[in-house]
Amino acid sequence: MFRRLVRGPPRRKAWPRSTVRGWVSHFCRIPLLLVAVAALFEAYLHRSHLAVQQPEHELDEPFATSCQEPAVDQPREKAALVMLARNKDLAAALKTVQSIERHFNQWYHYPIVFLNDEPWSADFIATMNATASGGARFEVIPKAEWTYPAWMDTSSAQSSIAEQGRQGILYAGLETYHHMCRFYSGNFYNLEALRDYKWYWRIEPDVDFYCSITYDPFVELARNNKVYGFTIALNEEPSTCPGLFREVADWKEQHGLPTTSLWRAMLAPSWVPWPFRSFMGRFSHRNRDGDAWNMCHYWSNFEIANLDFFRSKDYQDLYKHLERSGGFYYERWGDAPVHALALAMLVPSERVHHFEDLGYRHDWYYQCPANAPGGQLPASEVLNAGGNGDPSNWSPARPGGIGCRCECDGSKTRNYATYCLHRLRQPNTTQRLGLFGWLYSWFW
Repeated sequence: MFRRLVRGPPRRKAWPRSTVRGWVSHFCRIPLLLVAVAALFEAYLHRSHLAVQQPEHELDEPFATSCQEPAVDQPREKAALVMLARNKDLAAALKTVQSIERHFNQWYHYPIVFLNDEPWSADFIATMNATASGGARFEVIPKAEWTYPAWMDTSSAQSSIAEQGRQGILYAGLETYHHMCRFYSGNFYNLEALRDYKWYWRIEPDVDFYCSITYDPFVELARNNKVYGFTIALNEEPSTCPGLFREVADWKEQHGLPTTSLWRAMLAPSWVPWPFRSFMGRFSHRNRDGDAWNMCHYWSNFEIANLDFFRSKDYQDLYKHLERSGGFYYERWGDAPVHALALAMLVPSERVHHFEDLGYRHDWYYQCPANAPGGQLPASEVLNAGGNGDPSNWSPARPGGIGCRCECDGSKTRNYATYCLHRLRQPNTTQRLGLFGWLYSWFW
């Protein structure tokens, strides 16, 4: 008896599981790769949109590239030198005044306004009156301008300042430093003592001016339609102002302000692609889009500025917005980054001038241009009469130098990392650093 064989449909050959997983992995890898490429491309486009465009020509040339005969008969601007000091700073303040008189003010005789939050001593007044060739004015800052805002809980603010001091945040444990930063950020420009002036030059105790300044910076700034001049650009200490950039950026967005080239120079655009980029906005020093502030600013210990800019409605509105946030006390916001971010938002880059021909030192930082070859005017009677006539005191001239009778070593122009200087000058110059140059500028 034969058994009948019943066969079902033929079985398909089973593929090994490893092969199936390989196919799935292969077909999933392609869309993931495409998503990754698209994300990187979007991030690249985002950063390109915020890149600083190279101008067609130089937008900020030096006002002079060698010594000039001082134009002592030309009309002056409505301007003053301004120093914030205390009676105990007499020796350091005298050093600054003697330096700027010998290198500049002996020819132009601008007045010096001295500001103090305490009454001036007779000794300070007598010494400065005998030194300032353009006259001196001694003002006591109104109490309302050198204290906490009226709405602020003083005890809470003082506790915050004490905690900042315990954390070792630079100068943040000093109550008077917070008052100073608030003062220079806002109401300083509306003081009665400065009401008649359009320009001011901020000077500090213990400053050296290294070069003869033979032209009038106020006149040149006005003639060239500038609003602000600086010598040194630095990066801010991050721990002092974690919330400042967000407040400024929010104000910018609320007022619908366009993004200027100088604002772009202040940014470190994020590489994180959309839509995840906005999550970066949760971190300090970033706007709501997730882009970061690169912490660069102009060092306001030296600044020559048009007071009308700081008195303008836009700037004063910004200051009031920052004031209401409490950051001048609950953090340690400095006037230098406030000024720099405001300029970046509100003025074209070409209206900011770098005084690269001026030699200047305050604290550890300095700028020292090399002297211009053949441009020292050794026979000038006007220049020689003021105590700057001995060539043995001048540093050697060097090719490409633009200084006038500079007494510092022009072989080393600066003693600080120059990333921020290059970054903030970028909108105004055709010169560009290569990758190595940018990396080098982080350290020197």
